[in-house]
Amino acid sequence: MSDAIAHHDEHRDDTASKLGMWLFIFTELLLFGGLFVTYSVYRYMHHDAFHLAAHELDVTIGTINTVILLVSSMTIAMSTTALQRKDKRTTLLLIATTLILALVFLVNKYFEWSAKIGHGLYPSSPVLEELGKGDILFFGLYFFMTGLHALHIIVGMVLLIVVLVKVQREKLTFDNFQLLENGGLYWHLVDLIWIFLFPLFYLIT
Repeated sequence: MSDAIAHHDEHRDDTASKLGMWLFIFTELLLFGGLFVTYSVYRYMHHDAFHLAAHELDVTIGTINTVILLVSSMTIAMSTTALQRKDKRTTLLLIATTLILALVFLVNKYFEWSAKIGHGLYPSSPVLEELGKGDILFFGLYFFMTGLHALHIIVGMVLLIVVLVKVQREKLTFDNFQLLENGGLYWHLVDLIWIFLFPLFYLIT
């Protein structure tokens, strides 16, 4: 009887945890949705300036980072399957691979931002002040939105490190993997946001 009650409580906690994660994801989508709308409005108002400013971004780096995140979404999804199959070693390897890919993404973004800052293309810079309002808005949105996304990457990495440790210590197992599943959902959100950011800033000219 007690085992049945414990199983019921665990199932209820898992359901509540998953529901909480979906609600969090929904609020994040609302946040970025509002930013996407803001970008669209300003782009309509300053089309020519946004068109020229977009050519200053490195499409190659943007494409590489897109591939990196797509692969990382695959590896984190595979890690859940591996854990369900009681394959601890593969689970750890896949989570670690996801973390390495995330780090590579951030390093690429660091060099990209550094290049823009080196050319004076950052908010409140004298160069942008001379170029005009459209360029100020474009690069202001670029740094804010990609910076906010990078912050989400870092938060996701912290979450996955916690998951990695718990799997290593066998606190997350094949019959108790909700935290890993929630971490995967969050990581897919990070990927989805970038899928919208990439064409908006790098491809639509």
